[in-house]
Amino acid sequence: METLQPDDPRELGGYRMLRTLGAGGMGRVYLARSPGGRTVAVKVVRPDLAADADFRRRFRHEVEIAQAVSGQYTASVVDADPDAPLPWLATSYVLGPDLTDVVAAHGALPEGTVRALGAGLAAALQEIHAAGLIHRDLKPSNVLLAADGPRVIDFGIARAVDGNRMTQTGVVVGSPGYMPPEQALGQDVGTAGDVFSLGAVLAFAATGRNVFGDGAASHAAMLYQVVHGEADLTGVPQSLLGLLRACLLKDPAGRPAPAEIVAALAPQGVEGVLSDWLPSAVASTIATHAAGILDLEAPEHPAAPAAASFGPAPTMPAGAQPPAGTPAAGYGHPQPAAQPPAGTPAAGYGYPQPGTPAPGYGTPTPGYGTLQPGTVQLGAADASSPAPSRRRALAYALGGAAAVAAVGGGTAWWLGHKDGGTGTSTGAGGHGGSGKPVAESFTTPPAGVAPQPLWHTSVAEDSTSTAVPLLTYDGLLLMSGDPLVAYDVKTGKARWSKKDICRSGAQLLFHDGKVFLVDGDYDGVLVAYDVRTGEEAWRSRLGKKMQIERTIAIDDKNVYVTVTDFGEAKSATNYRTAVAAISHTTGQKVWLQKRDWGTDDYEVDGAVVGKYLVYTDSKYNLTVRDTATGNQLWTKKIGDNWSWLPTVANGLVFVPGKQLTAVDVETGATRWTLSPNGRRGFYNPTVIDGVLYAGDYDRGVWAVDVKNGKRIWLCDESSRGAQSFLRAGATLYGVGGSLAGGVAAINAKTGKVRWTWTDNKDADDSWQMALSGNRLMVTNGPEIYGMSAV
Repeated sequence: METLQPDDPRELGGYRMLRTLGAGGMGRVYLARSPGGRTVAVKVVRPDLAADADFRRRFRHEVEIAQAVSGQYTASVVDADPDAPLPWLATSYVLGPDLTDVVAAHGALPEGTVRALGAGLAAALQEIHAAGLIHRDLKPSNVLLAADGPRVIDFGIARAVDGNRMTQTGVVVGSPGYMPPEQALGQDVGTAGDVFSLGAVLAFAATGRNVFGDGAASHAAMLYQVVHGEADLTGVPQSLLGLLRACLLKDPAGRPAPAEIVAALAPQGVEGVLSDWLPSAVASTIATHAAGILDLEAPEHPAAPAAASFGPAPTMPAGAQPPAGTPAAGYGHPQPAAQPPAGTPAAGYGYPQPGTPAPGYGTPTPGYGTLQPGTVQLGAADASSPAPSRRRALAYALGGAAAVAAVGGGTAWWLGHKDGGTGTSTGAGGHGGSGKPVAESFTTPPAGVAPQPLWHTSVAEDSTSTAVPLLTYDGLLLMSGDPLVAYDVKTGKARWSKKDICRSGAQLLFHDGKVFLVDGDYDGVLVAYDVRTGEEAWRSRLGKKMQIERTIAIDDKNVYVTVTDFGEAKSATNYRTAVAAISHTTGQKVWLQKRDWGTDDYEVDGAVVGKYLVYTDSKYNLTVRDTATGNQLWTKKIGDNWSWLPTVANGLVFVPGKQLTAVDVETGATRWTLSPNGRRGFYNPTVIDGVLYAGDYDRGVWAVDVKNGKRIWLCDESSRGAQSFLRAGATLYGVGGSLAGGVAAINAKTGKVRWTWTDNKDADDSWQMALSGNRLMVTNGPEIYGMSAV
């Protein structure tokens, strides 16, 4: 900020000039005050541009459109005179620094602040685009941070000053590192170009640097990286990565719309996330400098002339053309005769002017300290209203901004806290945060944006095994472990907890409001517990010499278990085993059948489909029995990979391994095989509505027709190495193993990845997931997350 010079205007349209804020390609910018006491920024056009009739026409048109933008997050045009000898326009003024200076002083902003910033800027783009404008130069220096939210400045001018020169050969107007690829190539730029710029601005805020090149990079290098390279998003919080990648897509058609970004970042309203959104250090500095701005008065005696000036304002008769030899005006490319003095900060679109110093946080510049054109309502803006106390207006506008804390509170599906929670879990087995109840109407996020956890809870690491079976029922999530805890799927809070009833890694089988477990004391008893309360319903013992070892599967009538028969020991250390069916209504034995020698290992995984009980054992056998009698229909060796839960559908059992094999459930005969086409093999598949989904060892996901084994699609995108699957509507959800770690949402029809998510925490084994209505429950070792299934 500089004092006025003798040749600077003292008043324009009733606005008294206070100080010079800066100069750039279009002209000079002044801090001014209206007769009613409102502080504004007045831009005055350069004389050579004022002499250009075509420029005046474009300028007039853009001012008319810009005056229609009166949004909460833009610096609105409050007055203008495009027909004055020196055309000018006045915008409302923001009592806050620009983003460049804040990051220079404080470094990368907290995740909550970046999220709130993105919501406000996306809302501003909605306002600008609704008025028929495209910003075309959204960058950190054009983003001001006020106590009540960000403001976008310098919109609505780009088209006025560049006109059809935007696509002139060899001319690129904009800011390197923030302009979209299509703009860098001189192509047509639409509203999606502003979205790209928004993504780059948010990445800058989150990392503290231009993600397309640092300060040492040339403009050409940055432009090349924008067009042909990728942004370096190292350091961007995980919850924002998907959104920023989507915004920075090379193809404009793939970028989310501003409305989608608002829905992603602030599904319950932008104002909510902008409540106390700034770090306290930034808020305190805003208050200090704002007080100085509001106390400024117009100087009585102007200072000595500056090294350069605009000169006298030209008179321009209607229809007059600029003098011969006058260079064509282009915003962002000022003419040599109209260059500001060396060291004067640039204030226009385009590349910074030669000699422009980097803005400094400690010294008043057109950024921090001097603040920037923008908007905070401070008092009456017309002469008919009495001038209010500017100090009092400041206190009202800032509302205690000096004590601002990071944004908090739960949102519909966007992560509201660093740990995802707003409270604490109580009850055995749980610690850490869990969110309060949230809205059940979830908004589908834009492509590439994951629905972040609604809540997050951690359980004691020694209370669960590495692979943790899950069960959801009637709004509850049960996570296998000791103690067995039932969590509310909406809040993550423990509803009940029972110790010594669930063995580590025990399968959770459910039917008719009961969960069935082999007792935790290893007494060989099957116990039924009420899922809602955790209270015992009944327990079943098959006999004094019979010990129930493990649950296998469940259907509408029975629970199927493995049994050790101590009455028929082959030797002192080798006991005969059996399979039994127990009625889950009465707890009584329905049948018990001995297992063949060689198939009687304790480790068993199984499933029931129709009249078939299908199970595998660690001696590499696949066995099928009749559920009504327990009679064994057939058994066969399945190779060297037994650790899989049998998948049965359409009369077939699907066997994973080096190839995917479909076996007839009645006979054991092979019906079809699917080669992995050079890949190393398949994990255990899942069948949903006639489609088989399987992950391969090379992190691909396959969709296969169960009838003939023909591939429908192969997803080779980053699907986090998904190995098990669920489907909700048109979305296929997959979770990967510990090395891949995370959740992938895939379009079930096309195989295209919609988004991926991970918590960036180590896990000893595979992730697990379950659905409960429109909630997706995800676990990673001891970590539990409640997400929206959207």
